[in-house]
Amino acid sequence: MSQIQYQTAPKEKFTVVTLLNTSLSSNLVPELNEITNTIGATPPKNLVLNFKHVTNWELPIIEQLADAQQRFYDNNTSFVICCLSDSLQNLLDTTEFASLLNMTPTESEAWDIIQMEEIERELLDSDDMEFSTQE
Repeated sequence: MSQIQYQTAPKEKFTVVTLLNTSLSSNLVPELNEITNTIGATPPKNLVLNFKHVTNWELPIIEQLADAQQRFYDNNTSFVICCLSDSLQNLLDTTEFASLLNMTPTESEAWDIIQMEEIERELLDSDDMEFSTQE
């Protein structure tokens, strides 16, 4: 029975999960779901999924990633995928999920997105947005 091999690297504002499998088949969807749910429930709740080792994935994996991303955004947290190989990107481009997933070419750019989204959330959640009128 195969399972997902991965490494986690917690940072200040997010956790990087680097998948070590070269292939992600549909039978790994429940485990991937469990990993993303666990990360999303533990500070720091933002997630960067690094796919630098993965060369093949099946459609149910892509669907699960889209679902996980939506759960993160529903909970005001960030979910970014990075380092997709050309073969993964080509397969993704044949699906309707290509335009939905938050992806970057590098891990560094994923960090930038999370930092920007954090600032955006802080600004939108700020109660300091009161405007005083002077007469």
